[in-house]
Amino acid sequence: MDPRALLRRAGLEAKALPVPLHGGDIARVWRVGPYVVKLAENPPPGLFAAEARGLAELGKRGVRVPPVLHVAEEGLVLAYLAPGKEDWEGLAAMLAHLHRQREAAYWAEPGFLGTFPLPGRQGGEWTEFFFLRCIEPFLKATWERLEGLGPQVEALFQDPLPTEGPAPLHGDLWHGNVHFAQGGPALLDPSFFVGERGVDLAMMRLFGGFPPAFWRAYEALYPVPEAVARALPRYQVYYLLAHVHFFGQGYLGALWKAISAS
Repeated sequence: MDPRALLRRAGLEAKALPVPLHGGDIARVWRVGPYVVKLAENPPPGLFAAEARGLAELGKRGVRVPPVLHVAEEGLVLAYLAPGKEDWEGLAAMLAHLHRQREAAYWAEPGFLGTFPLPGRQGGEWTEFFFLRCIEPFLKATWERLEGLGPQVEALFQDPLPTEGPAPLHGDLWHGNVHFAQGGPALLDPSFFVGERGVDLAMMRLFGGFPPAFWRAYEALYPVPEAVARALPRYQVYYLLAHVHFFGQGYLGALWKAISAS
């Protein structure tokens, strides 16, 4: 994979040599002068288009994201944002502003978590929306590997989840998708949809999560009700099912812990 080939097809030119950047398990990422180029071999159709749409949706709602310069089936060209200092308070302010926004209904276009395809869905009651759009697809994909935990996962969503109102979400908000850039923090690699902010909060508390400085600032701006805090393990089940799917049964212990805490 040559990132300069995608730049040429995009009508962009950079004389600098490609420099590998840290990427995920899905794509390889390079800086080429003022550009960041992401490429993947045989990605699911529509993967990078969905990422570009998610970045655009976040940008429209006041979140700093890298500008998208070109989208292709095999990759994406973004503007390079030079690294800056950590600013957890600035990140908290940006996310509190995002999560305070309200939309007319819950909605999601067909998209992805990682490379896993998720269906589109429009409107309806929140618990059913979240189960059918986020939980059920991963349950079907992992059922045979769950060692009997599948029915317990299903049972978690018989009772309604707490609601504050439909809010725009990043959808995959672990610390690796935060970029502290010059001029302020930015978000990367969204799995955007409109749901309840507990989904983002749950991922932000998983696997070590964000530091106390972030949570102090976020809670001061947009306190988390006790009912929402109690529901976070149920939301974490979504991401833990994804980890079982992508990385195997080593995550069953964490899944059981989340089920038990729900």
